[in-house]
Amino acid sequence: MRPYQVFASLPPERAREVLRTISETAPAIFLQAVAVASAAMHARPVFLQRQPFEKRADAVRRCLSRVSSDPLAEEMLAVYFLQCRKELLVEWLDTLGLKHEDGALADDAPAAPDPGRLAEAVNAFRKPEQAEDRELLLRAFAAQSAIEWPELERLIGAP
Repeated sequence: MRPYQVFASLPPERAREVLRTISETAPAIFLQAVAVASAAMHARPVFLQRQPFEKRADAVRRCLSRVSSDPLAEEMLAVYFLQCRKELLVEWLDTLGLKHEDGALADDAPAAPDPGRLAEAVNAFRKPEQAEDRELLLRAFAAQSAIEWPELERLIGAP
């Protein structure tokens, strides 16, 4: 699964929640996504900026769901977890035993843990508290360009 596929698979309401959180925590990044969505729509950014939030978020989601927007989709997922849901990201990295500094990986392309250890980490991370964000984090982590862990994608049911 790639980052654009993560956005494509999100229900519209869930995508709006994620994008609203990003717009409140990192407004400059959200404005960048709005500008890219405007260009994809062949519209001026000011047109989209004047729309109600739901319409802006839906346009951004459609844009982030395109193959050509994969780098921006990856960046948006990174911002969501590094700035908005850092405690979950840190918990996941600690569960895996990966070295990181406040959520930022120390290694650019960490090696996958052995399959048994990875399965244990996924099971330990899946909890009822914040379940939607936990599942999204697993999918977003697996979708990163630096992570080539087919076993993780299998464990989380990614295509």
